Amino acid sequence: MIRAAALALALALALPVAAGEAPSAARLSAIATQYLKDNPPVPGARMEVTSEPMDTRLALRPCAGTPTAAIPGGRAAGPRITVAITCPDDGGWTVRIPLRVKQFVSVLVTTRPLTRGDGLAADDVHAEERDVASMGYGYIANLAQVEGRALARPLRAGTVLAPGMLAGRQAVHSGDSVMILASIDGISVRAEGVALGSGDNGARVMVRNANSGKVLNAIVRSQGSVEVIQ
Repeated sequence: MIRAAALALALALALPVAAGEAPSAARLSAIATQYLKDNPPVPGARMEVTSEPMDTRLALRPCAGTPTAAIPGGRAAGPRITVAITCPDDGGWTVRIPLRVKQFVSVLVTTRPLTRGDGLAADDVHAEERDVASMGYGYIANLAQVEGRALARPLRAGTVLAPGMLAGRQAVHSGDSVMILASIDGISVRAEGVALGSGDNGARVMVRNANSGKVLNAIVRSQGSVEVIQ
């Protein structure tokens, strides 16, 4: 009997407010929660929604029309979201329901420490489910979003990748044929080589001289061009 009563109550709270009905605080919270679950801010996210405490003494006039729910201003970002429930009657009411929200999405997390200028490969990251509602700097869900990009700063292992952590497109990729530039006693020397790392302009990479086989430290200067560090 207790389980049946609890189920009946849960079902009742999940139902919309009927026309002509004066809704309770509990009913309004349930409607706002269901609205948010039916209209997730992040499509495909696994959501957890908890209503904030409301005044249980809330007393509203019956609504002849059917109340509607919406997010004010269409904004639904962050861990706290407000859903407005409005009675469409002339002189009707609007109640704002505060909700705490968690939105879990699979994001990319670094598997090891990475340095500035590094490109990202499959073994540099792994996927973890994280609450993105609390991530103010965004996130990256797959490697396709960072193809050809380099890191703008060093990252520790276990860091959730965000767009702001990435620099421009990589000017040199590991395995590329590159032009090695060097200055010896004021004389400029050029040689063909192979990049042993990836990076954007200004990134440090190792390169191999194609003629001597010697491995050198270099800085990426432009697309396909590196300068040896003395």
